[in-house]
Amino acid sequence: MPKLHPPMTLTIRPVTPERWPDLEAVFNARGCSIARGCWCMCYRRSGAGPPVPRGLTRAQANRADLKALVDSGRPPGLIAYEGKVPVGWVTLGPREEFAKLERSPVMKPVDNKPVWSIICFVVPSEHRGQGVARALLRGAIAYARERSATLLEAYPVDKAGRSSDDAMWFGAKSMYDRAAFKEVARRKPTRPVVRRKVR
Repeated sequence: MPKLHPPMTLTIRPVTPERWPDLEAVFNARGCSIARGCWCMCYRRSGAGPPVPRGLTRAQANRADLKALVDSGRPPGLIAYEGKVPVGWVTLGPREEFAKLERSPVMKPVDNKPVWSIICFVVPSEHRGQGVARALLRGAIAYARERSATLLEAYPVDKAGRSSDDAMWFGAKSMYDRAAFKEVARRKPTRPVVRRKVR
């Protein structure tokens, strides 16, 4: 029988240099080993990316690159908190910040309209199934609106039945359906492109 959790009261905040330790706590938590390799940098690069600096692993280089983005003052995503405890992360921003989307057969641009893209969610194992990703999605909509975006786009997974958590970084289409996103393209049977207006 699934373990029942009391409802979480969540606050969503942009990542800042002061909140970097909270982001690290999310990525270093149990169930986030894939995220610890990528540090949400994979889609910000096209191809293999720059050579790894000597003495660093690819994961360490990715972490340093994400920290540099955070330190630049342009938040590359949002952190969910339950009280003071960081419990999840979503990365988003203008589509042109994600170079890999241009080359992706599944996520390439639908048209030339200016859109913001939601790429992926990171939620530690102990906080899954408690509405963290849904709260982050609501926060992403509000944040994109505050930043004067007009369209928000995402690339969810659409499969019958439950998928493994490791396949769900992009979020489930059903979550986006409930948030009033509409499908605008589908280049692979299980991977639609969805959008909603935010202004």
